[in-house]
Amino acid sequence: MPEQQSPQLRDPVECVIVVDDEETTALYPYLREAWISISRSAAGAGRLTFESVRTEGGDWTIQDAGVFAPWKAIRIDARFGNYSEEILRGYIKEVNADYPQQMGAATVTVVFQDESILLDREHIKRVWSAEEEPMSDGEIARQVAGDHGLDADAQDGLTNTSLNSDGTSIKLLQDRAQANGFELYVRRGTLHFKPPELAGTPQPAIMVYAGDASNCLNFSVRYDGHAPDEIQVVRAAETGTGLEDHTVAPDLPLLGENAAESAGRGLSPFVWAMPQPAGATLAEVQARAQAKANELAWKIVATGELDGARYEHVLYTHQTVNVDGIGDYYGGTYYVDEVQHRFAGEGYRQKFKLLRNATGQGQQSSGADPLAAVR
Repeated sequence: MPEQQSPQLRDPVECVIVVDDEETTALYPYLREAWISISRSAAGAGRLTFESVRTEGGDWTIQDAGVFAPWKAIRIDARFGNYSEEILRGYIKEVNADYPQQMGAATVTVVFQDESILLDREHIKRVWSAEEEPMSDGEIARQVAGDHGLDADAQDGLTNTSLNSDGTSIKLLQDRAQANGFELYVRRGTLHFKPPELAGTPQPAIMVYAGDASNCLNFSVRYDGHAPDEIQVVRAAETGTGLEDHTVAPDLPLLGENAAESAGRGLSPFVWAMPQPAGATLAEVQARAQAKANELAWKIVATGELDGARYEHVLYTHQTVNVDGIGDYYGGTYYVDEVQHRFAGEGYRQKFKLLRNATGQGQQSSGADPLAAVR
């Protein structure tokens, strides 16, 4: 689906749809919209909306093409001229055909989800670990991935002496990821089960108010000061007498020079208490508190929209990106929390949500070229 040319005559960005390893080129003229949502907090998912036309022989161009059916493998790429970048791969979840009264307005909507849907098909009752045979959460993640034909990038995390599952594999791994403060997602055939990675090379920069180099259509920042700086957990002492309390501060690397916190403002410490998870070990209680503290440290949230033809890349979640042109205080490195991709008549757009736990440019953002996204 070609998009409108920009004044700089950049190449249009095309939506590439591959089903069972075959590109669906013949159906592109009927594609009305492609929408894909990738988020740290949910499985990647999307939909394709096609116009469908009845032929002289009585067949319909989309429904009867034999291309779209549940559980077929699907991949969506963005094609930037002579190169492509993958947005999502997974499986078709459902197909909806609508035949309104008005002739010529029939549509077919194809709904799909990333490969994590493979982990949500079977209810499993299983004893994963016991005191005599302890098993780490990373070991469990690697085994689940292998059982479903996926590679694994998994850190060990907590070791369990008593862990049973009574549900789908994805529910089990979501709970264990939360217990460890890990992120859980599937991308390009690999299940990732690990802490946020903030030290890698940032993606090509988001350019705001940069003249001809601009690639961002709009950008907004919100700094929420009413979020705690530390988390406190109160639980029964290991000795069985009295109570113990543990106060945990964020420990993620700062994406800037100064931590986004209220310390030094002349106020009492901003600490919130977290209920102790029932039956959790001390190690798990501390890990869950650490995870909560780290998540609440993302006090700076930015939203905006990229012109895909100008950005010339797919913006990926679970990675960092530099933002240039919004000043020293808010400018610098952010963590990508969510991206919504849309191919439609106006072109390829990427709506994003970014997170930050610090202000100021800092060391994290100073080494990357702010014009890296501009060709």
